Amino acid sequence: MRRDPGRGEAGGPQVSESPSLTGAAVGRRIGIGLMYGLWKPRVLGAWKVPVSGPVILAVNHSHNIDGPMVMGTAPRPLHFLIKKEAYVGPLGPFLDGIGQVKVDRTGADRAAIGRALKVLDNGGALGIFPEGTRGEGDFASLRAGLAYFAVRSGAPIVPVAVLGSSENRGKLIPGLPPFKSRVDVVFGSAFDAGDGTGRRTRTALDQATTRIQDRLTAHLADAKRLTGR
Repeated sequence: MRRDPGRGEAGGPQVSESPSLTGAAVGRRIGIGLMYGLWKPRVLGAWKVPVSGPVILAVNHSHNIDGPMVMGTAPRPLHFLIKKEAYVGPLGPFLDGIGQVKVDRTGADRAAIGRALKVLDNGGALGIFPEGTRGEGDFASLRAGLAYFAVRSGAPIVPVAVLGSSENRGKLIPGLPPFKSRVDVVFGSAFDAGDGTGRRTRTALDQATTRIQDRLTAHLADAKRLTGR
């Protein structure tokens, strides 16, 4: 039987080229230079990120600098899932070059799913905004994508809280936090989203999403107490 070249085994996600780890390492160095050059990140708990093996960093999202801030403060190169709307003009080739994953949020983007799973299959670190878009940054509304990647790959999840990026507006550039202001990045303890059975049914994913939301919400509350935000 002829297999559809756009799909993986058993109708799985489309097989795509793996994002560049070398590019992600370059992106991390750029993030370090920009984030520490423009602001004053205070990083707590970075040692909790596994030093090797697949891992998913689940980040709250209230400002556009949250992704670059985590890229510049995480102890490992990251491949973030980034909405296709950000790939405008020269920014598109740049994001591809630093190993990020473009995703179309209007439907099930099989190419993006395949590339993200390859990151994890290769033992890399995947960054996800589980709320799907910028909002209050409180993990109040999670999409099922994070649960799917975690259960499908078996990768642990590290919750990450970025605090202070949206508190004040800068004078020179109102769309950014004030330059040299403090932004806190708090990494939490890694946890497994699945129930240990490896099931990927809709019920199992819904239950995993509930477990994830409870852990992320608790981490955010702990991070606020720890930082005084």
